[in-house]
Amino acid sequence: MLKDKDIRESLFEFLEEKYDKIRIIEEKSMGESRADVVAILTDKIVGIEIKSDADSYARLERQIKDYELYFDYNFIVVGSTHAKSVVEHVPKHWGIVSVEQFDNMLDFYIIREADINPNCKIEKKIRILWRPELAHILAIKEFPAYKAKSKEFVRDYLVGKVERQELDKLISDELFERDYNTIAEDIMNYRKNQNPKKRIRKKRYKKSV
Repeated sequence: MLKDKDIRESLFEFLEEKYDKIRIIEEKSMGESRADVVAILTDKIVGIEIKSDADSYARLERQIKDYELYFDYNFIVVGSTHAKSVVEHVPKHWGIVSVEQFDNMLDFYIIREADINPNCKIEKKIRILWRPELAHILAIKEFPAYKAKSKEFVRDYLVGKVERQELDKLISDELFERDYNTIAEDIMNYRKNQNPKKRIRKKRYKKSV
């Protein structure tokens, strides 16, 4: 019986052979769920859910709702025990990949290719980026830095100002360059360089009797 941990490394090799340029991120939070694998492509993001032989479909309905909002394409990778039933549990535009073990080797078979996800929302997808990455896109586009504005403001601004096709590529570019070893320091430095909002304290006076 294949478990999730048995599948991952071989799955990554399969994905690297399937796509010319790819970066793989594991266990990415999205909405109320967590994507098992996120594959960054040059201008698209692919969400991948793994359902091994040891897993059930119990949480899948909730997970699908989040995958649908955040990713341009979605795949489900299933163990052989789910291969026949999985089509009943995922939308028609989801890709399906089965995995089986033969002589200590894992074999991946594409049951169905993924089609573009019509429900992906750029307003959700851009939330994958961190504040310094959003700031870098502002700089690339020569937009105001908006250092005193919130992340939500900057996200909405970029969505409103940049065409979807270009923004898709810019998001992928940032994720290709993301360095998890330095991102905490990058965020700290970004916050230090922000213009802090000055808080004006009003003096209180006692009323004269």
